[in-house]
Amino acid sequence: MSGGLGVRWKLHGDGRVPAPGAVVRPDERLSWPRTAGLGAQHVVAMFGASFVAPVLMGLDPNLAIMMSGLATMMFLLATRGRVPSYLGCSLSFVGVAAVIRGQGGSSATVTGAILAVGVALFLVGLAVQKFGARIIHAAMPPVVTGAVVMLIGFNLAPVTASTYWPQDQWTALLTMLLTGLAVVCLRGFWSRVAIFLGLVAGYLMSWGFDTVFGKIHSQDASGKVTDHWRLDLSGVAKADWFGFPPVHGPDFSWSAILVALPVVIALVAENAGHVKAVGEMTGDPLDDKLGTAISADGAGSILSTAFGGPATTTYSENIGVMAATRVYSTAAYWAAACFALLFGLCPKFGAIVAAIPGGVLGGITVILYGMIGLLGAQIWINNRVDMRSPLNLVPVAAGIIIGVGNVSLKFTDNFELSGIALGTLVVLTGYHVLKALAPPHMKAQEPLLDEGTSGYDEQTDTTGTDGPRPHPRPDEG
Repeated sequence: MSGGLGVRWKLHGDGRVPAPGAVVRPDERLSWPRTAGLGAQHVVAMFGASFVAPVLMGLDPNLAIMMSGLATMMFLLATRGRVPSYLGCSLSFVGVAAVIRGQGGSSATVTGAILAVGVALFLVGLAVQKFGARIIHAAMPPVVTGAVVMLIGFNLAPVTASTYWPQDQWTALLTMLLTGLAVVCLRGFWSRVAIFLGLVAGYLMSWGFDTVFGKIHSQDASGKVTDHWRLDLSGVAKADWFGFPPVHGPDFSWSAILVALPVVIALVAENAGHVKAVGEMTGDPLDDKLGTAISADGAGSILSTAFGGPATTTYSENIGVMAATRVYSTAAYWAAACFALLFGLCPKFGAIVAAIPGGVLGGITVILYGMIGLLGAQIWINNRVDMRSPLNLVPVAAGIIIGVGNVSLKFTDNFELSGIALGTLVVLTGYHVLKALAPPHMKAQEPLLDEGTSGYDEQTDTTGTDGPRPHPRPDEG
């Protein structure tokens, strides 16, 4: 690469296929037609979650896809082409958006709160660049990050139960079953887009039910019980084939920002896991790029939300594509980003996405929200967090119940903490306060070792929550 920006690549071999046992490194590429094809494959891999996220948040899917392309370009430039990654739309903020809208917030309020989280993530990345990754593990050990990811996912349960599922319970049930079968039974590339396939199946099922049975008498998207079509395509016919998506500026509300800020913990965790995984795949240790990657992700979210789009985050779906193809070329990600820009300029595509029936979203989100929550438990398992220890058990138990039950703490007539924000605060402060005050015998557990996993630093938490292990990301789409 030249110019230090990682935008020039050496041709790998004959440019056709990697040699047996060889990989295409980030600073290499195949022929441009093959690179374009790989870019299209990356778009398909990220596509399902990247358009489900804005739909669930009430934001414009065209704008979301377009901004994901711009954010990916920014990320690749910031990391100098060393971290092959696509920045898709984050699902971590779906619960935040639901809470903010439930409090009367608008799309501008949602994006303003997420923009503030993007700024916080950017600053965390700068701190990691200066002080190293050990500050992450000290402030947010796996027992904390796992609990926060769990309460973010499970806090979403009422959204499915009260908003999506009642619109068409039978379509929701069938969509849930088909999606579950796709997730479990499909292999390879198709397993990575199983959620997307379930959504398409539900979409077609709704059209079929409308054709056979006519209108359904149930709750509509506004919550009113009425006769309505499951799938309303009237907006698709009116939409243009080409045009710029609508944009809006953010609106900042302290109450909304406080609800959103806990998500920064999940974002830091998923970025750390992503960078570690990519480094192991490419054979290029990327610990020195962790802070840069976190800051670049924050900058991508700031860019997207400044125009009314959702937050962005590194996508594990695209890691799966790299693992299958053994092509880690950042040129393919530039191609994917360009394709995303083109998709974003097609309003008719956005209208098709916006027409997704509520019952279909009900069946999808039953699985998706639960998977997000259970990734928190996976973080505990991967890091051998001992839930028999009162230091872990007490703050986590309290915080999760507060988050899932949407417990509130009112300070004044105009300010209260509840749900995700209060639950995260209880887990984070509770863990560190109890650890500081606990008697020595409670802190003196034998460290749990895992020789097969390298870490970002050499420190091991004495409460049995080993810090330096990578863990799954909470947004998988």
